[in-house]
Order: sequence, then structure tokens, then C-alpha cells
Amino acid sequence: SLDIDCLDPGFSPGTGTPEPGGLSSGQLFTLLEELHDLNFVGMDCVEVAPPYDHAELTAQAAAHAVWTYLCGQLSRG
Repeated sequence: SLDIDCLDPGFSPGTGTPEPGGLSSGQLFTLLEELHDLNFVGMDCVEVAPPYDHAELTAQAAAHAVWTYLCGQLSRG
């Protein structure tokens, strides 16, 4: 389970529990890329709060994180 509030509010302002000093989007994507060979069988992404996500930065980061996970699963063959 990926809780999107692990990201710094500058990268994901649209969450119910902002975490100052959190990860950058790039750090999150790199982490997901590095974990691709683990035997994950599913993923969910939580804590995206559309009412607080005026520029859709959080939704875009969440979608990209899920996409990165899916690409990692495909690379496992």
C-alpha cells in the first residue's frame, strides 16, 4: 500500500495528512523502480484528497507511481 502523503507537500499538496520533509516524487519513483524484482502481487495508492488537490499534482504523482509499479511488474516477465 502506497500512502501518497509520504511525499513532501510541495509534490503532493492534495492529501489529508501532509508530511513536511517527505520524499520527492523522483525519490518515490526510484524506490518503486528499485523494488521491481520483489514478489509483489498487488498495490494500492491511498490518501489522495481531490478537494485539496487544486492543480492535480497529487493525482498525477499517484497515477505515475501506480504506472511505475505496473511497469516494474511487466519487466519481471
